[in-house]
Amino acid sequence: MSGPIKVLIVDDSALVRKVMAEILSTDKDIEVIGQARDPIYALEKIKQEAPDVITLDIEMPRMDGVTFLKKLMEDNPIPVVICSSLAEQGAQTTLEAMKSGAVEIITKPKIGVKGFLQESVNEVVGAVKAAARARVRKRKAASLDLQPKNTADVILSRTVKAMTETTEKVIAIGASTGGTQALREVLAKMPAVSPGIVIVQHMPEKFTTAFAGHLNEISTLDVSEAKKGDRVSPGKVLIAPGGRHMLLKRSGAMYHVDIIDGPPVSRHRPSVDVLFRSVARFAGSNAVGCLMTGMGDDGAQGLLEMKQAGAITYAQDEQSSVVFGMPQEAWKRGAARELIALDKIPEVLINACAGKLKKNG
Repeated sequence: MSGPIKVLIVDDSALVRKVMAEILSTDKDIEVIGQARDPIYALEKIKQEAPDVITLDIEMPRMDGVTFLKKLMEDNPIPVVICSSLAEQGAQTTLEAMKSGAVEIITKPKIGVKGFLQESVNEVVGAVKAAARARVRKRKAASLDLQPKNTADVILSRTVKAMTETTEKVIAIGASTGGTQALREVLAKMPAVSPGIVIVQHMPEKFTTAFAGHLNEISTLDVSEAKKGDRVSPGKVLIAPGGRHMLLKRSGAMYHVDIIDGPPVSRHRPSVDVLFRSVARFAGSNAVGCLMTGMGDDGAQGLLEMKQAGAITYAQDEQSSVVFGMPQEAWKRGAARELIALDKIPEVLINACAGKLKKNG
């Protein structure tokens, strides 16, 4: 993208529009080209000058944000960052926004919004930059270095000690920007007899419960937000809870998860690197891993460690990724044996678990 990222702020609160504009304008790579108090005004402004990214509230007069988002994705797809207090409760409305094409979510509290936004410069600017690099399609930006970038060492040491091959396999998946829709497509196609699946999707705290519930509705698998001690077993999918790390553990030949606090890793909590490293340590060659669409590099190192521990590893290809950042970084490091299109991922993962591999890599 040449020139600064052009942003349109859509929110019925004059205070929120003012603070958001101030925050975004502090970054030289972002230009706020306009503000709108509701979607009707926003549509007029889009006709005058097309923004690269829109920040969007959900609860607004004349037209709600989800309806506006659906209309936008049908007629003129533009990357959208949801900034809503509804996300704080992980509400179905916000989940609907993600399903309708939003690429990022900022959880805005109902009170103390000004202070929250002022303290969340890194999150807000980072979300806009990630969205600017997203590929949005009609519906049927570099990260900021404003905080230390921890590796998985702060949670789990690098020593790998996996048990020898067993009959019980584990599938580990990581995703970020664009991952909510991608995971929906993958899990909808996975058979009910699939091996146990553990997933980290970068998502705000309190939102993963609703997300897991939605996935459970569209999949034949048993999908739930992970709790400490949950067993990883065939036919079950565990989603890492927002705001906490999820690790794979082993007791004898049986796998379970641990849910822990700790600092962000690769600027995320939960972190894909943390999950993947734990899978490398405790599952080794009994695992199959896949790193999917997302901004940044979280999961690339972990996927490499899985491969080095004997796991079969893949990454989503560029054409089907909303943002190719995470899969691309894994590919550059030699962490994935193959790049896979989104619609092929379910079949490839199941075949890999069954030992049916293509003759490449």
